[in-house]
Amino acid sequence: MFDALGAIPWGDRARRELRAAGETSRGRAPDVRDLLTAHELQIVQLAADGLTNREIGERLYLSHRTVSSHLHRIFPKLGVVSRNELRGVVGALR
Repeated sequence: MFDALGAIPWGDRARRELRAAGETSRGRAPDVRDLLTAHELQIVQLAADGLTNREIGERLYLSHRTVSSHLHRIFPKLGVVSRNELRGVVGALR
């Protein structure tokens, strides 16, 4: 329940307490927010909204090549191979 509410430290502590008492609980599945930096998350959200690398670069004051480089590193982290797949990943966040 703590994980669902976003109270990650409390969830971790509850799991430790359960382990100490001999019980088990499900581990928290990593969220997109855990895998990406804040800057990468901005880029992913804009790419999922359908913006081109050039448009993303203009909004974030980056070159379109830098945006491309970020996306090249982000895709394997998220296990996606295209921008279309990003919509599904980002859709879960909204």
